[in-house]
Amino acid sequence: MADTEDRDGVTEYPEWNRHDVTTRLVRFLGLLGAVSLTVLAWRGLGVRYEYVASAPTEIRNLFGRMYPPDVAYTGDIVTPMLHTVNIAVVGTLGAICLALPVAYLGARNTTPNDATYAIGKLIISGSRSVHSIIWALVFVIMFGTGVLAGILAVTFRSIGFIAKLLAEEIEEIDETAVEAVRATGGGPLDVLIYGVVPQVKAGFVGIAVYRWDINVREATIIGLVGAGGIGVELNNRINAFDWPAVLTILLAILAVVLVSEFVSAYARRMVR
Repeated sequence: MADTEDRDGVTEYPEWNRHDVTTRLVRFLGLLGAVSLTVLAWRGLGVRYEYVASAPTEIRNLFGRMYPPDVAYTGDIVTPMLHTVNIAVVGTLGAICLALPVAYLGARNTTPNDATYAIGKLIISGSRSVHSIIWALVFVIMFGTGVLAGILAVTFRSIGFIAKLLAEEIEEIDETAVEAVRATGGGPLDVLIYGVVPQVKAGFVGIAVYRWDINVREATIIGLVGAGGIGVELNNRINAFDWPAVLTILLAILAVVLVSEFVSAYARRMVR
């Protein structure tokens, strides 16, 4: 639209809009639909508002029964807490070993063919689509309660996470280095070792440490279904209504999570 000039000689500029009328109308209708769907979904949940209203009182009562924590109980949770950390460490290491070939197959620029690419993506999606609690229930049924079920649950849950992010790192590498290795007569293994690995090494370390940080938290939860670790003891204390011991366990979990956060952040800084 051309500029116009009024009688006083002042130039009038047309109003600028980022989107045209049709686009704005579609965006508005989309937003309205999303809000309406959210309201309908909330109404369909059947929330009991009387319980929500009494929640502050119940929370005060619960913390009143928890406080003070049972300090004498601290010695009893050292071993379960160590089991929890071991579950996270061993499970993460196992997931790394299994995720490396899956990431190689799941990256478009390294997979041998379309069939292997589909297999890699299927493994990644299958691992990530099943929650760690479900994995834990499966392995508890197969191997019984204990640390082994927890390690396997953490491992199989982590494969898809590590493989997906690592495959994306592989797909973003500079192909010039790969072509240079091939030009010197290097085979597929040489290409992998000298062309791919150096470019994804820093990202891989960051992914592995980040997943270990997540697994420390998940290892505390899967124990609630009998997969070993501090979660088993937490479930037992809750069932026994031993609230001071429950608070002691929660504080111990918080301390371990804070330490894992510090270690994870430090390791990620070191590989940058």
